[in-house]
Amino acid sequence: MEQKQNKVIFISEDDEEVEFLVLEQTKLNGYTYLLVTDAEVDDEEGNAYILKDVSNENDEAAVYNVVDDDTELELISKIFEELLDDIDLERE
Repeated sequence: MEQKQNKVIFISEDDEEVEFLVLEQTKLNGYTYLLVTDAEVDDEEGNAYILKDVSNENDEAAVYNVVDDDTELELISKIFEELLDDIDLERE
């Protein structure tokens, strides 16, 4: 079965386009979280980021921030590790 690769493009604070591959999505306490990577589809190594949807109803497009709170990051990381059996997330 062919797996569809979901990619998203974000606009950085410097107005640069950054493309990420979405590995997984989850919801917790009313917030949507994305696990994304900058690695190519077949790469085993790459940087992973957990993004939190902080959009409000007046935003034209979704607004995501990188999760940097240690407690929140630890909790969401564990959820993504359970959802994706074949990955290990390492924090730097």
